[in-house]
Amino acid sequence: MNRMRTQVGIVGAGPAGLVLGHMLHLQGIESVVLESRSREFCQERVRAGLLEQNTADLFTEMGVGARMKREGLVHHGINLRFRGRTHRIDFAELTGRSITIYAQGEVIKDLIDARQAAGGPIFFEVENVSVCDFAASRPRILCQYNGQQTELTCDFIAGCDGFHGICRPSIPASALSVYQRDYPFGWLGILAHAPPSSEELIYAYHQRGFALLSMRTPEISRLYIQCTPDEDLRLWPDDKIWEELQVRLSSQEGWKLVEGPVLQKNVAKMHSFVTEPMQYGKLFLAGDAAHIVPPTGAKGLNLAVADVRILARAITEFYRSGRKDLLDKYSETCLDRVWKVQRFSWWMTSMLHRFDDDNAFDQRRQLAELEYLTSSRAASQSLAENYVGLPMD
Repeated sequence: MNRMRTQVGIVGAGPAGLVLGHMLHLQGIESVVLESRSREFCQERVRAGLLEQNTADLFTEMGVGARMKREGLVHHGINLRFRGRTHRIDFAELTGRSITIYAQGEVIKDLIDARQAAGGPIFFEVENVSVCDFAASRPRILCQYNGQQTELTCDFIAGCDGFHGICRPSIPASALSVYQRDYPFGWLGILAHAPPSSEELIYAYHQRGFALLSMRTPEISRLYIQCTPDEDLRLWPDDKIWEELQVRLSSQEGWKLVEGPVLQKNVAKMHSFVTEPMQYGKLFLAGDAAHIVPPTGAKGLNLAVADVRILARAITEFYRSGRKDLLDKYSETCLDRVWKVQRFSWWMTSMLHRFDDDNAFDQRRQLAELEYLTSSRAASQSLAENYVGLPMD
């Protein structure tokens, strides 16, 4: 048995776990990060690519934002397209803030590089991970690493291991309340070697279903179409996907969609999920381990970072002064933000997608909401404030 000791054991090397580890390192607090997947898997999987200004600013403050500043695409607005017309929501004018397009995989690379440069322990491809004794004074993480049984004793455990991780299920079910909504559609997404057809994102409402034009770099486009949750990708050859995108993103304004070779394609189901509380004893849940939002509002990664920002501050205060009140209020503090973000993500999703039980009234109501949103400064400002990121304090 290999026995180790640290102050904070972090399960999961996604954005939540890595940001938490680096923030603690900057405060002189030790942590060990354990990840069941390989480093390559964590860096290459296609995930979110939009950073709120809060998130981008934090990365700069942490000293991990240099490449993001060089390669990220700063956007000062988004476009809503319906009835063949495009309406821009000007973030800069409405809020004085912006967003940055920078793929999650690149964020992960930057954070892993920073952790290794700082000498912070990070173990990939660990097996049979379990957490125990987190209701007692000496929480432990058990796992198998390099064929050897390993025990990590901690002061605190951060469960940053995602929706399908082991941390949340380790909490007694009777101690948790779960709130969930499953949507009757998913997103068929493609990554294409094609320059983005717009400088900023386009959210399109269409009778055939929602579509989104996004991007990863000046050469790589990321596009989505609404589909069924269990859509069979074999029924969607590349030509058919482009044809559907051409229809749903069509415009009366002379705009053209640039096509190119499809590099990847996938189908993502749509869920809203929250577990309360986000802590039990000395186990703290963060990111997708505690909540899931539909991707329409681009909030998943940003909400995970907001969680660990709060957790890092609470842990730092505990070690600095012995204060426990911030740790005790971690769940309450996070959930206030989580539910506001859930509201925004649900609203964006319900406004832009076609539902199976929609009738003519519902469709006219959605169009009226879009017309109001794009013609009212107050409504536009509300969207902009939520999209660029609610204040952290």
